[in-house]
Amino acid sequence: MNLTEEQRQRVTAWILQGAKLSEIQNRLLSEFGIKLTYMEVRLLVDDLKLTPKDTEPPKTPEPAPAPKIAEEKKPAPAGGKVSVSADQIARPGAVVSGKVTFSDGQKADWYLDQMGRLGVVPAQQGYKPPAADVQQFQAALQEELQRMGL
Repeated sequence: MNLTEEQRQRVTAWILQGAKLSEIQNRLLSEFGIKLTYMEVRLLVDDLKLTPKDTEPPKTPEPAPAPKIAEEKKPAPAGGKVSVSADQIARPGAVVSGKVTFSDGQKADWYLDQMGRLGVVPAQQGYKPPAADVQQFQAALQEELQRMGL
């Protein structure tokens, strides 16, 4: 990555104009005949003490939740409510998963796969929740997913 002072100034100008790392990589090749990997371009920009536009803004850390073993527990449903919780570690093949307890006390596992499809696996084979519970489950699941940032 030995660039002349003029080449370094050009790279600096490109970054100040808002060029992304991939654009800088392409311009180095087309204008100077210098072929660099994306990582080499990133290191070059770092050496110049500049920040390109395509870097992600630093994420603000969320407060760490209290240590939990496998899943977040919510209080058991009272008075005909549906309770939804999310697993801290999603089940295999799922983006997110968790547990649901319906108003009649029946429990089931739920999951969302990579295609965004919702699956519900009742603990008791053949169980079908009441229609009102299905609506409450969908609303509670949506709230839980929003709380998780999904």
